[in-house]
Amino acid sequence: MRRKGTKYLSVLLTASMGCAAVLSGCGDPYGGKTHIEIINYKQEATDYFDALEEEFNATHDDIVLTIDSPNDASTILRTRFIREDYPDIIGIGGDINYSYYIDAEILADVSDYPGLENIKQSYLDIGEALEIVPTDGVYGVPYAANAAGILYNRDMFEEHGWEIPTTWDELIALCEEIQSQGILPLEFGFLDKWTCLAPWNALAVDLAPADVCKQVNRGETTFTQEYREAAEKYIQLMEYGPDDPVAYSYNDACTAFARGEAAMYPIGSYAVPQILSVNPEMNIDSFVMPGSDDPEGNTLNSGIDLQFCVTAACPDKEAAYEVLDFLLQDDVVQQYITDQNSIPCKEGDFELAPQLDGMSEYIESGNMTDYQDHYYPSEMAVDGQLQTFVQNKDVDAFLERFDREWPRYNRDIIRTTEEYEAEHGNSAE
Repeated sequence: MRRKGTKYLSVLLTASMGCAAVLSGCGDPYGGKTHIEIINYKQEATDYFDALEEEFNATHDDIVLTIDSPNDASTILRTRFIREDYPDIIGIGGDINYSYYIDAEILADVSDYPGLENIKQSYLDIGEALEIVPTDGVYGVPYAANAAGILYNRDMFEEHGWEIPTTWDELIALCEEIQSQGILPLEFGFLDKWTCLAPWNALAVDLAPADVCKQVNRGETTFTQEYREAAEKYIQLMEYGPDDPVAYSYNDACTAFARGEAAMYPIGSYAVPQILSVNPEMNIDSFVMPGSDDPEGNTLNSGIDLQFCVTAACPDKEAAYEVLDFLLQDDVVQQYITDQNSIPCKEGDFELAPQLDGMSEYIESGNMTDYQDHYYPSEMAVDGQLQTFVQNKDVDAFLERFDREWPRYNRDIIRTTEEYEAEHGNSAE
C-alpha cells in the first residue's frame, strides 16, 4: 500500500483566487472554547445544517461549531487550500475531487475514528475504490448516499397492469407496450447536460467493470471495448423519450413527469423532491436499471452523496470526532435522509422514503456499484460528450473521442498509476 505521494494541487487549485473571498477572524471570538468549522458542499441542505449547528452549540459547552454551506463550496475550498486556510471538516461527495484531496495530503487518516464501525462496508469500499492508487488509511466518513435507476409512476403502472422489468429485453418490451398505448415511456431533460449522466451511469454499472477507469489507466483495456454495449443501449433508450430530449431542461422533465406526461424517468433519487414540488400527491417508486438480460447481474447505481472528512490541518481531532459523533446520531441521520430523500450510509433501522421501495433489497443487501462518472475529471466534460452523442447517435465517434481525450485529462493520474505499478505490480487492483 502506498502511504501518499504525488500531489494534485496543480489540478485542485486552478480556481481563480478572486472567485471566493474567505476572511479569517482575529483574536479569540470563541471564549477559549475549541472551534470546529465545517465547510459543506450540500448548499440545498443549508437550513438543515443551520439548525444542527444551533442544536450542537446549545448542547455542548466546550466546542463551538460553525457549519457553512456556500453556493460554490468547491471553489471556496480550493481557494482556501491555496491560502493554507483549512477548515476542520469538509462535507463533500465521493467523486474525483475526493481522490485528489487524498493524494494531495489535505485529508487526515480517520481510521482510528470509532464511528467507522457503524458505517456500511459497501460505502467504505466505494470510498476506498476512489483512491487514485491504494493508500493506507481511511479519509472519509460516508454519511448519505443517493441512487440512480428509473423512477416510475406507480399509479399509472397499477392502472395498466405493467410489470417492473428485471432484464433489458423486458425493459424494451415494456417501453414498446407503453408507447403503443400513446403514452411516452421515458422522460429526459438533457438541455441540462449533467442529467445525461444519470441513465449512462445506471447502464454502465451493469455493463462495464466497476473499475474500468483504473483498468484503462493501467493500459489493460479501452473504453471502446468496455463501453460499447452501454453506448448502444443508451442510444436505444432515446427511442422511447421525447423527440428532442436536448430541448427540455431538468425542471421541464421533472414537471412533465409530475404531470403524468411520461410513465418513467431515468434519473437519480435526488430528483424526487423537485418532482413532488410540482405534484405533492404523485405516487412515485423506483427500480434498478436492468442493463443486461441476466437479472442476477443487476446492481444498484449508488454512490456517496455526502461524507465528512477531517482535514490534516485540524488541530483538535478529538473535538472533530465529537462533532462527527453528533452528526451520526440516529435521529440526526434520519432527519437528514428524510429531508434530502437520501440513503443512510450508517447501519441501522432507518425509515427510507417510499420512492426507494423498489430499490430496498439492493440497499439492504449492499448490492450497489458506484457511479462511473465519479472517476471522470470534470475538465473532460463527459456530460457534454453524452449530450452530443444523443444528438448525433454515432456510437463509434463517441467511444473514439472518449479514448482519445481520456489520456489528455488524466495524464497525471496515469503517470502516478504507472509509477505505482512499476514499484508494486498488480497490487493496485
